Amino acid sequence: MPRIHQTASIDPSARIGSNVEIGPYCFVGPKAEIGDHCVLHARAVVAGCTTLGAGCEVFPGASVGHGPQDTKYRGEDTRLIIGDGTIIHELVSLSPGTPSGHSLTRVGSHCVLMPGSHVAHDCELGDHVTLGMEVKLAGHVSVGDYAYLDNLTAVHQRVRIGAYAATSERSGIPADIIPFGVASGEDRAASLTGLNLVELERHGFPEEQVHELRQAYRLLFAQEGTLRERLADMVKMFGENPLVRRVIDFIESDTSRQFCVPGEASAFNGNGQRRADKDRD
Repeated sequence: MPRIHQTASIDPSARIGSNVEIGPYCFVGPKAEIGDHCVLHARAVVAGCTTLGAGCEVFPGASVGHGPQDTKYRGEDTRLIIGDGTIIHELVSLSPGTPSGHSLTRVGSHCVLMPGSHVAHDCELGDHVTLGMEVKLAGHVSVGDYAYLDNLTAVHQRVRIGAYAATSERSGIPADIIPFGVASGEDRAASLTGLNLVELERHGFPEEQVHELRQAYRLLFAQEGTLRERLADMVKMFGENPLVRRVIDFIESDTSRQFCVPGEASAFNGNGQRRADKDRD
């Protein structure tokens, strides 16, 4: 049986799982689905076509599922889906998708969203993603599994952040970050500072594979040739390495953004050429 405080406002048509705890002055809208063993602390809000997986925890002041901050949105029934065991801290805001996107915002399982972070419309977060305090994701951002975005990171719309990637505090991210990459830089000027070796070691990736990944990284961002030419060399030399293959597949995937590279505020397109940053709605 769910334990619901008498001051909570729960729409009769909302779907509430078993062993759910809903605290004082919470609000759960008519199209929301709350999974088994979820906890909604005082004044948490779950609205819209939102699904919370089992074992999620929503802290006070969080706004989950209200309409997206997109001027083209006209109240359509777009969705927000949150995986099992995800923790949504105080004052976090999560928006559903829009018809101009995929009509879906998805947050994976066992993610941690720290206080004040924001996930905009049509974003897609993998599993075990951590957003630090006041991290802001613009619309259509993609974040891979086990990525860690440090406090006050701001990510431009349609940017992709690869699995196991990380940012430093106060970074502005206008361009894609390769898997395992670490980006740093304030005021929309982030560049790669290396590989996320701490996370690679923590997850027990084979030492030989990590060594080859480091060699591939140096090759990819060498001075000679274009990025596309160096990528071809990387495929020949290290293409069988599963860690390197993640990077190759990421770069070869379709993207509307540039790529973060090492150096001062640098970003390149797939041909290795500098290009102007083209904002898209």
